[in-house]
Amino acid sequence: MHRRKIEGILQMVRVEFLGPIQKEPLELDIANLNELAALLQEDKELSEWLENSAVAVNDTIVTSLDVALKDGDKISLLPPVCGG
Repeated sequence: MHRRKIEGILQMVRVEFLGPIQKEPLELDIANLNELAALLQEDKELSEWLENSAVAVNDTIVTSLDVALKDGDKISLLPPVCGG
């Protein structure tokens, strides 16, 4: 588990994988989405989803990996889905 302290306080975010991505949620200590992308690229199964998935921070879709994160943020990885 990655942990960092800011002013002596542990900053944790929750990462959720939706739809067909079969991964349990993660609790990570990361500063921005760039750090998350680097961590997820290390997982071969997840790296395949990263190219085609949208990312939401606190239920808002984001397009930049430079988004700063704060304690308690929820990041959702949203894979494309088929349907009508």
